[in-house]
Amino acid sequence: MCLAYLITVFRRCSLNSDMEESSETYDVHETNRPISWEDHQCQSMEERTECLRRKIKYYFMNPCEKYHARGRIPWKLMLQIIKIAIVTMQLVLFGLSNQMVVTFKEENLLTFKHLFLKDYVDGSMEAYAVYRQADVYDHIDYIITQYGLLHNNTVGNHEYEKNGSSYNPLLLCQNFYRNGSIYPGSETFEIDAHVDTDVTLCHTVKNTNGHFTDHAKEAHVLMHVTFAVMAINLQTVRYRELPDCYDFTVIITFNNQAHSGRMKVDLEMDVEINECKDWKVTGASARKIYLTVMFDCVILITCITSFVLCTRSVVKGVLLMFEYSRHCRTHSGRNVPWSDKLEFVSGWYILMIVSDTLTIIGSILKIEIESKVFTSYDVCSIFLGTGTMFVWIGVIRYMGYFKKYNILIVTLRAAFPNVIRFICCAGIIYISYCFCGWIVIGPYHEKFRTLNTVSECLFSLINGDDMFPTFKDMQQKSNLVWIFSRVYLYTFVSLFIYMILSLFITIITDTYDTVKVQAQENGVPISELQKFLSVCKDLPNSGVYRLEKNESCIISCCINR
Repeated sequence: MCLAYLITVFRRCSLNSDMEESSETYDVHETNRPISWEDHQCQSMEERTECLRRKIKYYFMNPCEKYHARGRIPWKLMLQIIKIAIVTMQLVLFGLSNQMVVTFKEENLLTFKHLFLKDYVDGSMEAYAVYRQADVYDHIDYIITQYGLLHNNTVGNHEYEKNGSSYNPLLLCQNFYRNGSIYPGSETFEIDAHVDTDVTLCHTVKNTNGHFTDHAKEAHVLMHVTFAVMAINLQTVRYRELPDCYDFTVIITFNNQAHSGRMKVDLEMDVEINECKDWKVTGASARKIYLTVMFDCVILITCITSFVLCTRSVVKGVLLMFEYSRHCRTHSGRNVPWSDKLEFVSGWYILMIVSDTLTIIGSILKIEIESKVFTSYDVCSIFLGTGTMFVWIGVIRYMGYFKKYNILIVTLRAAFPNVIRFICCAGIIYISYCFCGWIVIGPYHEKFRTLNTVSECLFSLINGDDMFPTFKDMQQKSNLVWIFSRVYLYTFVSLFIYMILSLFITIITDTYDTVKVQAQENGVPISELQKFLSVCKDLPNSGVYRLEKNESCIISCCINR
């Protein structure tokens, strides 16, 4: 069989050489019928068309079919499986480490509230406020006193922040109107809108008997008590990780902007994580740290390799798209529609490239965090979490090789344009309800105070959550607004739950039924590209995909001679 194949190939080569010497020759199969140079070009054109069909069909084969077609091991598939496992393991390890950091921050925040806020009770932060001038001074004095007794009170390893050999002082900042003369009894006032700031330094470390005195400035706007506390997170030692040193900047705010007689008190803190300058750990080995860094380097190499392979596949698809477009313009005189062109650019490869990019950046940041060069866990979490999510979504691509599972992917792809258009139209109605509810119901309902809370409330109503409390919590101070709120809520619920949401589901179900019917009809071609490929009936294990490359090489060698 191989000998006959080589003889046929060399006959074609000799036929090409004879064409140059004679303008007329004979068919190799029908020696009595002369053929011209144009007939030979037609045969060559048909061969090139068939070759293009096989190239495109081979490009759209799954890894198993490509293995049967050319015997190539599906390295990319194996690499993706390995990548899913190691990236997930990396995310779990980082999540456990990040969980210790978050727990340490939250517990320190709760500790500072109990240490520096007088009579603080867990869960009472929203209602924590003062109402008398004496309470304001008393609370500020309490903060200063507790700051001076930090070593005697805390059960942690908290320490004052130092600037050289001296401790940094506690700062008291008062913001007030430059000139504020207010006389509510006579309904007169004189006020300068400019806000001045007065800063007081309190050096009260390890001894405090001072008392805060205010110069009775009227129209206070804000008062801030700011101080810095340092601590070390020692719980990481048990997990064979080096501890981090934390700088907590505690800010206690007395908010009197409303001048309603209720001064809200809030405690916040900014956290900065640094590498400890001098450390010594006994009874533990730093080997795990190096192993973790090596593991991250392996993930970097894997993702870079996956990125290169997927990028190469995208480039090959684009080049094949240009070749198919030239073929259609040359032989049929038509332009390829964009829907057929986009089939050559696999969205799954794009998704893998994005996931590899995010994982590479996240792994680099994770290595810097472990080496204490970079301390932003949140940024690293976003990159690693999003990258891992895309990696797992990419698994659906391989599930789509099975016809029973592929119907989900085909349905989502077919319904996507209609869904986007429908969401745009429904979103306009949704935004209009948000603005209306915010401006009308906002003063009388807590869930409608801001645009963000309005959107969250309405989205919860669409899903049937928290519906009765939304109706019940509406204040009845204004009968007109109360009646309007009922009309507003009833029309919104009826419109979105019974109409818009039902239409949205109908779009998905109609698309599913259409795809299901097409699948039952044995996949009737619905695009010009699929019709073009349906002519090629060669199976992956037929052997033509292996011989095609060898034949083209031999022919090209003969012609070059």
